[in-house]
Amino acid sequence: MGRLKLFIPLILFLVLAALFYAVETRVSDGEYDPKALPSALIGQPFPAFELPALLSGEPVDESLLKGQISIVNVWATWCPTCLYEHPYLVELAERGEVAVFAINYKDDPEKARRWLADKGNPFRVNIVDQTGQLGLDLGVTGAPETFVVDRAGVVHMRYQGGLDQAVWDRHFAPLIAKLKAAEGVAN
Repeated sequence: MGRLKLFIPLILFLVLAALFYAVETRVSDGEYDPKALPSALIGQPFPAFELPALLSGEPVDESLLKGQISIVNVWATWCPTCLYEHPYLVELAERGEVAVFAINYKDDPEKARRWLADKGNPFRVNIVDQTGQLGLDLGVTGAPETFVVDRAGVVHMRYQGGLDQAVWDRHFAPLIAKLKAAEGVAN
């Protein structure tokens, strides 16, 4: 029995190593995405809000998301991944495949306006959420996060992390094509 106790740490190590290997294999195969958190908003209307637009200061509400398939990108100047994804958002807006809106999350509006002036503004409307209440209503855990919203204002997807062409092709393009096809809209 005494010798068996000597092997307990080795057995525990092997069990943990096998567990980590199994998770890593699932991540590598694309079966498991540790950033993919479920959202209670999937299939639900975008939360009601009335907040100022970043550039005009005019109040806007959730009705601005109705009438077109759109993405809503949650970003901030303090977010390093937002800096990475910004050029892709500019390119995406120029392509015109989808309406691009934004929520400037818990940020300094003046810094955000300078950012957009310096780096380009891909957003049709950029909503100021200085207190983070709209982000809380959306279940935002940080920036960047991006939501896909249909013509009726219903949320179909939440993606956490930076956007680039590979992410767009894998996660967004198929869903947007499906939404357009369901509505009889040409791609």
